[in-house]
Amino acid sequence: MKFTDGYWQVRPGMHPLYAVEVDDVRADEAAGTLTVYAPTAKIRGRGDTLNRPMLTTTYSSPAPGVIRVRVEHHQGAVRRGPAFQVTGEPGFRPEVEVHDDVAVLRSKDLAVRVHRGDRWRVDFEADGEVLTSSLPKSVGHVTADDGRAWTHEQLALEPGELVYGLGERFGPFVKNGQVVDIWNEDGGTSSEQAYKSVPLYLTTKGYGVFVEHPEKVSFEVASEVNTRVQFSVEGQALEYLVIQGPTPKDVLRRYTALTGRPARVPAWSFGLWLTTSFTTSYDEQTVNGFIDGMAERDLPLSVFHFDCFWMREYQWVDFEWDPRTFPDPEGMLRRLHDRGLKVCLWINPYVAQRSPLFAEAAEQGFLVKREDGSVWQWDLWQAGMALVDFTNPDATAWYVGKLEGLLDQGVDCFKTDFGERIPVDGIAWHDGSDPRKMHNYYAQLYNEAVFRLLERKRGEGDAVLFARSATAGGQQFPVHWGGDCDSTYASMAESLRGGLSMSMSGFGYWSHDMGGFEGTPDPGVFKRWTAFGLLSSHSRLHGSGSVRVPWAFDDEAVDVTRKFTHLKLSLMPYLGRVAEEAHTDGVPMMRPLALELPHDRAGFTADTQYLLGDALLVAPVFRADGRVEYYVPEGTWTRLVQPDDGPALSETVTGPRWVTETHGFSSLPVLVRPGTVLPVGARTDRPDYDWADGVTLHAFELPEGYDELVVVPPADGAPGATFRVRRSGTTLTVSSDDAVAAWSVRAGSATAEAHGATSVTIDLG
Repeated sequence: MKFTDGYWQVRPGMHPLYAVEVDDVRADEAAGTLTVYAPTAKIRGRGDTLNRPMLTTTYSSPAPGVIRVRVEHHQGAVRRGPAFQVTGEPGFRPEVEVHDDVAVLRSKDLAVRVHRGDRWRVDFEADGEVLTSSLPKSVGHVTADDGRAWTHEQLALEPGELVYGLGERFGPFVKNGQVVDIWNEDGGTSSEQAYKSVPLYLTTKGYGVFVEHPEKVSFEVASEVNTRVQFSVEGQALEYLVIQGPTPKDVLRRYTALTGRPARVPAWSFGLWLTTSFTTSYDEQTVNGFIDGMAERDLPLSVFHFDCFWMREYQWVDFEWDPRTFPDPEGMLRRLHDRGLKVCLWINPYVAQRSPLFAEAAEQGFLVKREDGSVWQWDLWQAGMALVDFTNPDATAWYVGKLEGLLDQGVDCFKTDFGERIPVDGIAWHDGSDPRKMHNYYAQLYNEAVFRLLERKRGEGDAVLFARSATAGGQQFPVHWGGDCDSTYASMAESLRGGLSMSMSGFGYWSHDMGGFEGTPDPGVFKRWTAFGLLSSHSRLHGSGSVRVPWAFDDEAVDVTRKFTHLKLSLMPYLGRVAEEAHTDGVPMMRPLALELPHDRAGFTADTQYLLGDALLVAPVFRADGRVEYYVPEGTWTRLVQPDDGPALSETVTGPRWVTETHGFSSLPVLVRPGTVLPVGARTDRPDYDWADGVTLHAFELPEGYDELVVVPPADGAPGATFRVRRSGTTLTVSSDDAVAAWSVRAGSATAEAHGATSVTIDLG
């Protein structure tokens, strides 16, 4: 939100107070806090202290490399929940020093330095370098003529510093120049609205800022003051964390340590998901036709998803199969399992008035109420629908109890749709939560309730959602997908931008509707999107009013789907390791170049490509003519995918440089990073196999003296394996102490196979 009118003036009706100078600093070494008292005008004598507002800023640290800042005007306000769950390091205390000219709070290598001169200045420093600063007119409290009030901070940007993150934003990947409101909306992928708003940003300077407010946070990213990021909340206080890197990965590691790491997801979830689509007409015969068609065409399928019309119209959600189309759900689920498939069901947190559960939930007080005690209802989405109140533990138990019955039938997972249309005005939550704070935070309660049920019933590591809404901390309950997009090249590109921003916001996994949701894609869009989708973390074919089975488009679409499904499944030994990093470190599977290569400035603005893990560069094709322009970082990169159609491309591409190519539908730029040993699995029919059995280690441009461990993680109950790869001169030696029956090594045209052996050698000369 903008409060000023240009640099010199304030907007009409706005009355700002700024921290002008430091009057006093008080340290509490036992608590590890530094409190700064700042009058809002120059104090020239005792008389100036009368009738003069003051802003109080308290610095503390929940964990090494993290500094918390709380700015307050009036401290007497009631603190109503909810609040983000931020877990610090138990027992950690920062160092606090107060001198005549400066006060310092030091959290390991990150420090905040408060200057005690006659002008407000606070520096955040790492290893002696200033990362960002709070300068004059940065810390402010603003009141309006209508009685509303806001508190804001502005943190400085240096020339050339770029800003990323703030949730799943579908506009430009670089946020400089944008106004971003952290407020979840069901607005599709073609506007400034977002399903997943996260008040976290990272910059190319090597730090992040997390604003600890679940309510609306308004960010002016170099858009009110060109050299600053301003963030503001309504009320008397503002709280935020400055998180040290020095790399973007380090920022995400620290941030997810505070707000929760992504859960480990099951191996089967990485396979291809196929849905009924949204409003299409279907029954068990239709479903079997889809599944038979996939099998007949050698299109491996892992999950089948039933969208909303598995239930009767006007009754969502009642958790009951529509008996007109699915008279024997238990038998059908058993038959699908017999075919090796997992089953996903669509749900949402609303109860339509015609649902038999509406009266039951209303009578027991399980639905969100208005301040007068009546149930909140409206007719958007479902006639007379109401909203389950997840702040009521009994309502949560009631809701997940209905889902538990479906799990007992044989359902494996749920698509937790919606969660953004959460009312604010005149609402009374069961636990007394602030309605403004609950608007975004509702998604956290909703997804957590369902995810914890799946963990309890299926076990940790075998729980997975397909969720649309989220806020900070939502990364703990994967997977999330990009919402309702058009079936166009432009929407395909905006979906990728949303995924890249999600990656910079702490989310480890991300998916999207392959082929687009709204409308029917032309065959070209479908084929391009399918290749992109099968080189994403998770891959789902889904649409609105038309199906997304490949043969509905053309024969080539079937070939493209087969090729890239097989490719993804063969990459599971590699993707499994990358997924484990998401779980253990909070580093996402799909990585913007600015995240994976933070020292290569040429890639900072690249938002039409990404790295899948640390080793695979992917550049989707967003044009009907097949032309693609992408950036190749330094080194000699090797193509993983060669075209089956069109002119052959050279096997390697050397950077740093921008490259323009034309690709047929069977290919897109997928390059392997130099210095990579890529483990490729022996199977292409399913994702959940023994990844180490029969694995081939492909060596790409290994430098002299290379000596690294290559880990193939366990899967499907298998133990996994670790290989040591060493290069000395023209000799490549690979060894393993693990019992792997068969494995091989390939470097260029040379191949060595090991059947029961513990070591092999290849002559690279």
